[in-house]
Amino acid sequence: MSQPDAVRPEVSTSADVTLVARGITVTASVEVSNEFVIAVRPEGEGTAWKTAVKSGDQVEVYWISGYEERTLPAKIAGVDDDTTDVLWNLQATGPAERSQRRRTVRARVELPVSMPWSDGLLPGLTVDLSESGMRALVDGWGVPPDNGTRTDVMIDLGEKVVHVTGEIVRQNVQGPRWLLSLRFLDVSEADGDVLRRRVFKALRDERAKAE
Repeated sequence: MSQPDAVRPEVSTSADVTLVARGITVTASVEVSNEFVIAVRPEGEGTAWKTAVKSGDQVEVYWISGYEERTLPAKIAGVDDDTTDVLWNLQATGPAERSQRRRTVRARVELPVSMPWSDGLLPGLTVDLSESGMRALVDGWGVPPDNGTRTDVMIDLGEKVVHVTGEIVRQNVQGPRWLLSLRFLDVSEADGDVLRRRVFKALRDERAKAE
């Protein structure tokens, strides 16, 4: 991948920064991004924890690029504290690569979905989606499925209708509507690619609306 944003996160976007030694991940806004420095402003209340990092601390930076998530190893090169906000200056310590945590990336998106239940189909819309699972609000009837129930799932992604097997991991009955959380089982590589493309499109659309 040769695009600049595959090598560094773009300015004015969000990135996740994992403090390796502490095992915590924070969301940050990207203020500067070039071959010399990536300056990020960690979000969240308070400043003490933001200034507790020190030069040399190892971090991992994650951001969205195209249809995938990228990651870059880096270290804290310095901390700018203007008493009202904090800026972490990061220096890359290795090349950017495809993130191995991409299956956890989830987007809020409404897509038509249906699944067989009680000699019929439960129609509804996704609430959020990843390539490894979804939450969907469906029109239910009868007794809701128990956790652990497996079912076929059809998701209309626009470019393609994907058929996967899902397992109910959580359900919340809201009168005639059921909020179902499912994890996908044995998703093919082709279907996984289509799901991932749709997830990152939704994330890019959401980012564009916020700008």
